[in-house]
Amino acid sequence: MRKIFILSITLLLILVIAATARQQPQYIDKPFWQDYAEKFFIDKSQNLHPVTAVSDRNGVIKVLSREKVLHPWDGKLVDDLSYRPINDMNVINMVIHKSQFMYLTDKAVLSNAWAGKFYVQHNLPDARLFAFSKDFPFMIASDSKLVLQKGNKKVWSKNLPGEKIVQIACDSLHQQFVILTQKNLYTFSPHKKENKFEKRITGRDFTSFTLAKNNAEIIVGTKNGYFSVDAASFSQRTPLMQKVPWPEITCVKEIRGDLWFGSTKGAFKLRKDGKYDYYASYRWLAGDDVISIEPGPDNSVLILSNEGLSRIHFKLMTLADKAAHYQKIQRLRHIRYGFNSEVILKTPGDLSSYTLIDTDNDGLWTSMYLAGELFRYAVTKSNDALQNAYEAFEAMERLDSINPLPGFPSRSFEYNGYNIADLDKDASDGGSIWRLTPDGRWRWKSTTSSDESDGHFFVYALFAEIAPDKAWRKRAINEIDRQASYIVNNNFYLIDWDGKPTRWGRWNPDYVNSFPIQVGDRKLNSQLILSFMQIAYHFTGKEIYKTKAFELIDKYGYFENAIRPMSVIGTVEGNFLTDGWNHSDDEMYFLNYFGLSKYAFTEKMKQKYNEIIKDHWQYERPEKKALYNFIYAALTGAEKFDLKESIWTLQNFPMDLIAWNVKNSMRQDIEKIPSNFRGQTTKEVLPPDERPLHLHNSNEFTLDGGEGGRREYPGYIYLLPYWLGRYAGIIVPEDN
Repeated sequence: MRKIFILSITLLLILVIAATARQQPQYIDKPFWQDYAEKFFIDKSQNLHPVTAVSDRNGVIKVLSREKVLHPWDGKLVDDLSYRPINDMNVINMVIHKSQFMYLTDKAVLSNAWAGKFYVQHNLPDARLFAFSKDFPFMIASDSKLVLQKGNKKVWSKNLPGEKIVQIACDSLHQQFVILTQKNLYTFSPHKKENKFEKRITGRDFTSFTLAKNNAEIIVGTKNGYFSVDAASFSQRTPLMQKVPWPEITCVKEIRGDLWFGSTKGAFKLRKDGKYDYYASYRWLAGDDVISIEPGPDNSVLILSNEGLSRIHFKLMTLADKAAHYQKIQRLRHIRYGFNSEVILKTPGDLSSYTLIDTDNDGLWTSMYLAGELFRYAVTKSNDALQNAYEAFEAMERLDSINPLPGFPSRSFEYNGYNIADLDKDASDGGSIWRLTPDGRWRWKSTTSSDESDGHFFVYALFAEIAPDKAWRKRAINEIDRQASYIVNNNFYLIDWDGKPTRWGRWNPDYVNSFPIQVGDRKLNSQLILSFMQIAYHFTGKEIYKTKAFELIDKYGYFENAIRPMSVIGTVEGNFLTDGWNHSDDEMYFLNYFGLSKYAFTEKMKQKYNEIIKDHWQYERPEKKALYNFIYAALTGAEKFDLKESIWTLQNFPMDLIAWNVKNSMRQDIEKIPSNFRGQTTKEVLPPDERPLHLHNSNEFTLDGGEGGRREYPGYIYLLPYWLGRYAGIIVPEDN
């Protein structure tokens, strides 16, 4: 049975990849805690000033502003009308005690719990803060005065002239209240015989504190970092911690054993390894100026900012669960005529305002989505995956047939008769890249580049291996033949409608070898055309493709170009192609490696190709890119391919694919390195959910960026590496 399997051409790629992976480490896809945000924005026209957000034992969330009580609903903070009498009161603050809402007004402290029996008047009309002890005695505070009450009776008070009280809390372990002003930390211990008020710490610019580690430690936030003290001795446990994402701390809270910090530039959580998870930008927060952080229902965290409330959810998920999430995004909003489609949002962040648009690389992006669906079908035999693959294939196939140049893949196509980007020019105008079809109904996009050809050959080879229906496989092989023939017949150029080579569709020796060896295009274009010819020869059996490939190798040094190490690539004065490392080229290389390695004419060539794949991969390792790691592992059988780093990338990939503006360059917790050719900005790459979103053709070390929420990225950017990992046997479901 195994011999039959080996001889089966249609399953050969599955076997090659699976066989190499058997000796490789695997990741068992167990559930992990996935975080994602749900945001509720304040109506800016109401000019509200948020104070705090808390939730009770029922999971009800309330948000207090200086003007009124609100609650989250359908992406907005709306008036809370649940208890009508509360709306008539001047609510100043709100806390949770014994899992119930407690309100501080200008006249009383009260709750609607316990049948509404708790209602205690106070005589501190300018009160701002309050805190409860275990058996209900409570402390209230104005800017500079403290009052302790038991029921309606005031039992103690203290004035702090010249100081502003910023926070109070009860330390039940040590039976004391902790009071923080802008420059001092005090404790007050109410006893039967003596009320003891003590100054414990003196400093400056104190902003907040939290009791941590079962009340054994106090974490104090300042305008320039934070520090911790022992809650019994008040000896300082840590120095001022300033190496944080942003040191201007506005609030501190221990939630379920984790330390959370709010700042004027986002929120962050201290991890077990001493680093921080950073939550900032509209990807995570309604606004970056954080006011309060509190525990929310169902393991969530409530982060209130100047612009609204963000509820950070933590949900147990597997990588497969995430794939289902991105598949839904892909199918709901990113399919246009079967293509993977780019999406722009007319209203920033509003997915209901999405519009499907063409790009210069519809064929390339679709090839990557199609490859993911082919891998999914091979692993699961899903009819849905197969249907998606066939639809995407038909779109790519039509890129060739819609124009009058058999074998020339258009960049895209679109209906004629409406205005977008450069479609407003008449197709007869030589300046337009859009050409009109003879029937006048469609336009096709010309000037096709090597990126597009790379995608076509990459995915047609996979399609010809994996698609179960012979007729469909034959159509893919026909496309391979048409496009390879067009390139060969035109002397290794992509000749456009005007009879001239396109700018980037050039694999002719006169062009390729005109570059110094330091220019990546010489190496890349040599690899591309050799891979194209190998694929064409393998599937069609036509000797012309092998002959032409060896002509390029023997007469023009293309094999030498192809296997030149990446260390040679560098700056050439006056050549704009060498201003820096080309991350778009990296994507082309790695997709092309499938055809280059798998269909090598000889085993010796394959060995050399695998060596240069490893060489290239070594340069990509700092980016922790799952796609490149898995391609390297699948093709070469390498036992070390950064599996842990790849899973880290997939687990930390953001659930929200909207292109929010993100900024990290000001962070104090990241180690930056000098400017370099590679474009690496920091010693370690940030998690994907903290950096700007992009496709696979960009630098993972980009710290700042985004498109103002006016774009949603497609789900395939996760789906391709995930399903490749499944296909290669690297990622294994837990129940297998």
